Amino acid sequence: MKLKVIDMAHNARVLCLKTDDEIIAEMKAIDAEDAGIRHMLVKSRHYLVKLERVRRPIAHILKETFLSNGGDAVVSRNIITAAVDESDVLLMGTRKHYQRAFMALREQGFGCGELAAEVEAVIRHFDGVPFVPQDSAIDSRLGELFHKIGQRTLIMGILNLTPDSFSDGGRFASADEAIECAIQMASNGADIIDIGGLSTRPGAQEIPASEELNRVLPVVRKLAGVLDIPLSIDTYRAKVAEAALDAGAAIVNDISAASFDPAMPVLLAKKQCPAVLMHILGNPETMQTNPVYSDLMGEIVGMLRSRIAALTDAGVDEKLLIVDPGIGFGKTPDHNLEILRRLGELKSIGRPILVGTSRKATIGKVLGGLPPSDRLEGTAATVALSIANGADIVRVHDVAEMTRVAKMTDAIVRVT
Repeated sequence: MKLKVIDMAHNARVLCLKTDDEIIAEMKAIDAEDAGIRHMLVKSRHYLVKLERVRRPIAHILKETFLSNGGDAVVSRNIITAAVDESDVLLMGTRKHYQRAFMALREQGFGCGELAAEVEAVIRHFDGVPFVPQDSAIDSRLGELFHKIGQRTLIMGILNLTPDSFSDGGRFASADEAIECAIQMASNGADIIDIGGLSTRPGAQEIPASEELNRVLPVVRKLAGVLDIPLSIDTYRAKVAEAALDAGAAIVNDISAASFDPAMPVLLAKKQCPAVLMHILGNPETMQTNPVYSDLMGEIVGMLRSRIAALTDAGVDEKLLIVDPGIGFGKTPDHNLEILRRLGELKSIGRPILVGTSRKATIGKVLGGLPPSDRLEGTAATVALSIANGADIVRVHDVAEMTRVAKMTDAIVRVT
């Protein structure tokens, strides 16, 4: 069969432009009028938005409204026949289609106006930089740190003071060695040092809070006096978090999203300090026992949103919260890879995103069973792709190398 030769005299191609600024630059290069650019910009970006558990009347209204305004909506076939009372819905269209649909929905009943506001907020979060604290009362080191979010990727260096962590357990023979390592990480480009005294590897057993405190407090006290970057305490215990904050730490990194210890939301409200909320399925002892999801990203986003709501109800300022999808915490390797591919969906939450893939088992499996010490290149690939897909902070062991990876990736994906 002879292939038809297509004339490519006009050098046609599909453009890969992710931001409004890039699209505007292309239109300006064609010498479009400014008024025309403003008019056409809203037609140049396409959005696919998923809604869960939409009641039948609203699902019908969404379908009709988006169709009549140039977009479309996918609903369950059983909604049409009234066999079910609710359905998930996929909305699709350009920004212009959504704007027109929002106007029409606000004139409807059945809660359509509230739904329009929710979708509008999600698109705004997806396209924008997370709003971060501007309060001058916040620790000056933290203020400087938060202002960098959206401008470049922040590096969180891992300082494990545990004998049984999966990658570097038992690395330090003394607190002094750990302190020297942290100082070196800061010199190598770390923006935050994350200090942990309790292993959360799969199958890890709990230790008494007193032992966790004995491991972390001497190091926190010393580093707080010698480093000019913030310290994070990696714990899900409010007692340990409070002691570390009083000793000089500035951030709480809680793998349970402040759900394991009922005193943690109270503490975070009292201290009004930044906190990382991570998704986990189960607990460290049980999380890798056949983790199953019906909608991986939907469940992660839903859990993180519910924890943000619980903390704000407790009095925590939402602007202080950071989200983490929890790579390896109740996920199979396939789950972890899907999270990295679809990480940008977490931008819909509107909070900074932290990702921790460093030396994790998924990398070892993909690369043929490599041990943690040989996962540097695999980690670099996951860090680069995490940044490209929306990560604001990456948590890593190899600070010098990953600082270079982040700087190179930022040069490509963060258009200024």
